[in-house]
Amino acid sequence: MKSSHSLPSWISRRASGSLLHLSSLPGSYGIGNLGSDALAFVDFLSESGIRFWQTCPVGPTGYGDSPYQVFSSFAGNPYFIDWDPLISIGMIQEEELSSLRTLPSHEVDYGSLYQKFFPCARIAFSRFSDHKDELESLYGNLESFCSKNASWISSYGCFQVLKQREAGKPWWKWSDASKNADSSLLAEIRDDSDFSFHVFLQYLFWGQWKALRMYANGKNVSLLGDLPIYAAPDSSEVWQRPDLFQVDRDSGFSHVAGVPPDYFNENGQYWGNPLYDWGRHEADDYSWWMERLTVQLKLFDVVRIDHFRGFHDYWSIPTKTDDARLGAWCDGPDMKFWEVARNKFPTLPFLAEDLGLISEEVRDLRRKAGLPGMAVLQFAFDGDEANLYLPHNLEKDLVLYTGTHDNDTTTGWYESSDEEVRGNFRTYLNVSGEAPSWDMLRMAYRSVAPLVVFPVQDLLGLGSSARLNEPGFAMGNWTWRLTKDQLEMLAMESAPYLAEQAKITGRLAISKEMD
Repeated sequence: MKSSHSLPSWISRRASGSLLHLSSLPGSYGIGNLGSDALAFVDFLSESGIRFWQTCPVGPTGYGDSPYQVFSSFAGNPYFIDWDPLISIGMIQEEELSSLRTLPSHEVDYGSLYQKFFPCARIAFSRFSDHKDELESLYGNLESFCSKNASWISSYGCFQVLKQREAGKPWWKWSDASKNADSSLLAEIRDDSDFSFHVFLQYLFWGQWKALRMYANGKNVSLLGDLPIYAAPDSSEVWQRPDLFQVDRDSGFSHVAGVPPDYFNENGQYWGNPLYDWGRHEADDYSWWMERLTVQLKLFDVVRIDHFRGFHDYWSIPTKTDDARLGAWCDGPDMKFWEVARNKFPTLPFLAEDLGLISEEVRDLRRKAGLPGMAVLQFAFDGDEANLYLPHNLEKDLVLYTGTHDNDTTTGWYESSDEEVRGNFRTYLNVSGEAPSWDMLRMAYRSVAPLVVFPVQDLLGLGSSARLNEPGFAMGNWTWRLTKDQLEMLAMESAPYLAEQAKITGRLAISKEMD
């Protein structure tokens, strides 16, 4: 069944995008941030005729360092704060950041970053009152920021303070007083300097993000974000609003999310995220979800929603077992949710992640909702001429990726694939296979897909050592970083060629004045 709705306006013309998580940017402080290297990357995209910069979620990460398991769907990751503006106004001295400068520049060492970041941040915070006017000239009034973000900033700050008091344990292992914090305790926490510290970090993040988005949009680059369908179990939202989830503060989670056994994993996957009480959400017109999307759209021009299938049906695993095979399919909210979302966000600035073994009913829901879906070229070369991801089979409502953050780099994929797949790739593209990432990119540009997206690693022809994430492995992911030399090389050597490819395939970013 084809959609009766045209594609949203954000994807109504041919374009290209590049995937690079913020943590992977170059920089001198142990992790990519919202500073000069982010602006330099925007410049590269603009000069290349690339219209979209896609990132992974930008929330505050915890154990495992995954941006898909964050302490809040609303808050930003303090690690991404750019220190240079704080140095320029005297809130912190360069020598006071020396510990961060000793961190590696080629990868993210999250353990050391955690140990070194927050002492530096507290130094800057201790001088806030002395530099408030200078800081507010950069990022606006702090009280106004708190007022505009009142729906989440207070609960997030209280959550972080209580987590610190409870030695970093997940909220369901807190003392009863913290787990079930009453109004008097929350009032006391909001007067605590630690609460003000976490609000201060969010103020900096959001102020700097706003500046980055304005800069990018001014260069005809739009920001494409990513939102996990599920909240992390140890998050301020689940702690604050357990009534929205299949969870009880005292008895814990009753059922959790995952996926059943399939071709890729014979045991299925046990994610452990709390499932929604969709009936409770429906009772108030999905107001929590609408606020969640609203906040994401303050960060991004377009939001990709991960695991879109969960709106149609979701795999429910009872917590009395840790075996994903023992779950069952349950109905999601289906079009009831998307009818509300379409009224709230009539331009539909969303992209549905519908990869994997997806039923036609799920695709039908996506089409009824009026959203584009996804295809991945790395999945196309199994020898089946009917493969949905082969360019000649692509539907025009799919965003085409050479690979995603969960895939190996294209060079790594090609080198690790068996000879049959490599042969299919070479034959289909009529190439030698000497530069598979560029071969694939050129093919993607020439496809019917309205938008093609490629990881930055593919522009550099990097192998598996540059892979960002390998699903199923809890540790060791999210560490890869682009170097300054690589970014400069992209700008000098790749940008003109990419702009040429964009022009001849009708994907060149068009200035707003020409729209």
